[in-house]
Amino acid sequence: SAPFKDVMRIMVYSLPFIVAQSAPFATLVGFLMSLGGMMSSNEILIFRASGFSFLRILVPVASLGLIISIGSFFVNDYLLPLGHMKYNKLMREIMNSTPSIELESNSVKKIDKSHVVIGDVDGSSVSDIILFDSDKDSDRIIVAGDSKLTGAKQEGVLMQLDMNDAIVVSIDKENRKNFDVMNSEKTILNIFDTAVLGTSSRSAREMTTYDLTKALNEMKEEYKSDPSLKTRVNLWTMEFHKKFALPFGSIFFAFLAFSIAFLFGKHNGQTLGLFLGLIICVIYWAMQIMGQLFVQKVGANAFWCIWVPNFVIGFFGIIFLIILLKK
Repeated sequence: SAPFKDVMRIMVYSLPFIVAQSAPFATLVGFLMSLGGMMSSNEILIFRASGFSFLRILVPVASLGLIISIGSFFVNDYLLPLGHMKYNKLMREIMNSTPSIELESNSVKKIDKSHVVIGDVDGSSVSDIILFDSDKDSDRIIVAGDSKLTGAKQEGVLMQLDMNDAIVVSIDKENRKNFDVMNSEKTILNIFDTAVLGTSSRSAREMTTYDLTKALNEMKEEYKSDPSLKTRVNLWTMEFHKKFALPFGSIFFAFLAFSIAFLFGKHNGQTLGLFLGLIICVIYWAMQIMGQLFVQKVGANAFWCIWVPNFVIGFFGIIFLIILLKK
């Protein structure tokens, strides 16, 4: 139900994230297939017969890997934060103009800490709403009949729900036998934008390396007097290392692809390159996800969790290169 031009803008704003995530894997698969094809067609044999050493052939491969890394870093450090901010801003505008986009008929929606059971949605009309809410003192259940969904009418509110014939049941958490019941012909429920789209303050992904470094230094100073900030400092440190580790993973992948293509690409080089590339990409991605989970759930060291996948790729790249040079 969103306007076509807004959907296209959302796609454009999402491109920096896609480019930043895919560049290392594109480098690996591209080099494996191209170098493997050159190996299977004996082009590398001609280079070798002409006096080119493997190290000399490595120079343009490593140079291109470095160029891809620098370009990917620019996308990751500048275009990604810019696209992320514009994406969130556009999503807020879409939600304000067409709030029913966020609601789906006969579904259960989690909004911040609340859960909403939704009946039929027809344009801006919503029927049979049940809302389960909770705070430190009580649990609340709100039941309403026909309701009207409108856009924001005040700053900070994403959408407004005008509920008819609402019943509110509030239950005391300490004594479940104590409860209050309220009836109203009309109840207005404001849904804040932070409940749906997250905090309006800048996140680590919306910052350049320079801004993120300044924010991290300030946070570390606060951490000295407030140890409770340890988890947040570690998470933001993880985001800082991700700005370097993923883009410059292209260099590590270039070294690995160079060695693997020449060692195993003699027969069916392109097919083998594509197959090996996909397997290595999946393993690398799994290590990246595991590293981020260790930081988020266990509080492990952010540097090692984010850089270990690159170090593993680099280690095997060096081992295979040594084997290739000894041949």
